[in-house]
Amino acid sequence: MGLNARRPAETSVLAIDAGNSKTDVAVIGGDGAVLAAARGGGFQPPQVGVEAAIDALAEAVGRALAEAGVTGVAHVSACLANADLPVEERELAEAVQRRGWGRTTEVRNDTFAILRAGVDEPRGVAVVCGAGINCVGMLPDGRTARFPAIGKISGDWGGGAGLAEEALWFAARAEDGRGEPTALARTLPAHFGLDSMYALIEALHLEHIPPARKHELTPVLFTTSAEGDPVARSLVHRLAQEVVALSTVALARLDLLDEAVPVLLGGSVLAARHPELDEQIGTLLAARAPKAVIEVVTAPPVLGAALLGLDHVGAPQEARARLRAYYA
Repeated sequence: MGLNARRPAETSVLAIDAGNSKTDVAVIGGDGAVLAAARGGGFQPPQVGVEAAIDALAEAVGRALAEAGVTGVAHVSACLANADLPVEERELAEAVQRRGWGRTTEVRNDTFAILRAGVDEPRGVAVVCGAGINCVGMLPDGRTARFPAIGKISGDWGGGAGLAEEALWFAARAEDGRGEPTALARTLPAHFGLDSMYALIEALHLEHIPPARKHELTPVLFTTSAEGDPVARSLVHRLAQEVVALSTVALARLDLLDEAVPVLLGGSVLAARHPELDEQIGTLLAARAPKAVIEVVTAPPVLGAALLGLDHVGAPQEARARLRAYYA
């Protein structure tokens, strides 16, 4: 493919960070300059199929390439939601490569974007807790640690959606007498202006409240926990245990348990900095990986996808620094 002569082809990168709800795209020069950026909709191949999902990416990619004045790049670095297994990454990489956006293509799970955005070199572990929960680790030599992260069948617990479901379960049983009392039976329906769990259950079942709004109950869970409710607090503490279990297993697989290494936290639940959750994670992680350094990633994940791309094309450190300064 030919690049516009105004832009060198050798080291340019197309960075894609595609989540369930939105996609960020950037065209990066070999010197780390951001030549163009665009935003598009969510990336959901399980719902619409691989080709249709990439069609959705194509709109934002086309706008970014046009703004940069190029028809393609040297390398496409795509960090994609729903690329949970290596076989899915390979399938998606082949599908993206067929679009002709770059001479080479690498697809990774979008958790790798969070990790790379938070470290100066690809060395560390990242735990992401947004709608779901996932963890990856990587080393400069290319070794990685990862989990399938596709729900209960792969042993997952937590994530914003899972926490909302757990809170509803305990609240429903508290109201009808099957379970122990919890303030969640009051605070969850109150969030929607309802006076009972029965009313909330009915509204959700009949979709008078759209199912997508269940995620609004996760912050209510944390507020109820902070007010001292034992059941809500037990769920917050269990999430901390899950975060530490994921991170320490990943550290162990990479032989990093006894080293000073970053453990990066990202996603809407962890980035919200709930004091009780942060304290529990810190205490539990210190007992199992005392040299690990916890950091919360606030940089946009597309930065991580772009840095992985610059790593791939062998861009100099100055280019990485310039790119990171752009997104600071």
